Amino acid sequence: DSSMNHSVITVIGKDRVGIVYDVSKILAENRLNILNISQQLMGEFFTMIILVDTAQCTKSRQEMLDLFAVEGKQLALDIRMQDEELFNAMHRI
Repeated sequence: DSSMNHSVITVIGKDRVGIVYDVSKILAENRLNILNISQQLMGEFFTMIILVDTAQCTKSRQEMLDLFAVEGKQLALDIRMQDEELFNAMHRI
């Protein structure tokens, strides 16, 4: 099942120039392939939901979670990653 390698990344922060670039750069450096991306401006907040394929990523899931926490703090963004199955299960109606 190819969705085993899929994760959902959510990004929230105050809108500014370069958010998409900053986040894409982290994903590219860690070989996370963007499959789909949705972004929206809600008032002064920028929100982005990214579906990624993690098959090529050399880091463990926990290493990526830690990296997103550190990078997010430096970039003043909230960056979180969840498995697609977990995300689907949590949001099933």
